[in-house]
Amino acid sequence: MKSSAAGRSTLRAATLAVLILSSAGAGAAKNALPEPDVFDPQAAIAYSQAAIGNRLGDHGFVATDGQEVRLSEYRGKPLVVSLVFTACAESCPVVTEHLKDAVEEAQRALGRDSFSIVTVGFDTRTDLPERLSAYAKTHGVDLPNWRFLSGDSKTVDSLIRDLGFIRMSSPRGFDHIAQTSVIDAEGQVFQQVYGDSFDAPALVDPLKALMFKNSSLLPGLSGIVERVRLFCTFYDPRSGRYEFDYSFFIALTIGGLSLLGVGVIVIRMWVQSRKPPESPA
Repeated sequence: MKSSAAGRSTLRAATLAVLILSSAGAGAAKNALPEPDVFDPQAAIAYSQAAIGNRLGDHGFVATDGQEVRLSEYRGKPLVVSLVFTACAESCPVVTEHLKDAVEEAQRALGRDSFSIVTVGFDTRTDLPERLSAYAKTHGVDLPNWRFLSGDSKTVDSLIRDLGFIRMSSPRGFDHIAQTSVIDAEGQVFQQVYGDSFDAPALVDPLKALMFKNSSLLPGLSGIVERVRLFCTFYDPRSGRYEFDYSFFIALTIGGLSLLGVGVIVIRMWVQSRKPPESPA
């Protein structure tokens, strides 16, 4: 139910909080829907939603430390992909700083090594490693497993087609929606998160669902323990944080013991009733 509520919250954010940001042109789409000829937020969302299930290509980028990074390196656990351009003075910084808060909560609740994050600069003319490094520092992003990546125009164009991301030139620079994509362990688009701000469950719940699915592949006790931990991790809207709550299993244990006790009494009564009556002396 919580995931469903987060999904509804995400779709409301998509409708009400679509942001006009910036970037460069795109090519032919891999999505089921054709790429719109003009920027329209609702058409952009539909195009983005049609990308769910797309598998990301093994695109190669350069990180801020100069290392080459391929997306195949992130297979095996969930990946969060954010798209920004460093020249943006308003919306992109808000998106990045809010995403930082959501990622911090996700790492606290799920484990800091349970997923990875990449921010890709989509204005290939200016979003070079040095600019992305300065952008990350300016907006206080210094979290584990989060890298800022730069790529050439062909690579970035391919990635944004995989993600169902629309960007179009405009007098203000570029138009596009604020989109964060959650990618599963096999490299497929699992869920889209829209808007410059969203409740933590919009990001954490799909990551939690993917981790729960992956934990079923873990053998023995470790898999069981991980599934129980994830099952008992709930979002508390009053505190705005995820908490561990084992009360369900405590109640289940108490209920099971109670039923066992009743069963023992019933069996004893049944055994007593089956005994032949004692003969009078």
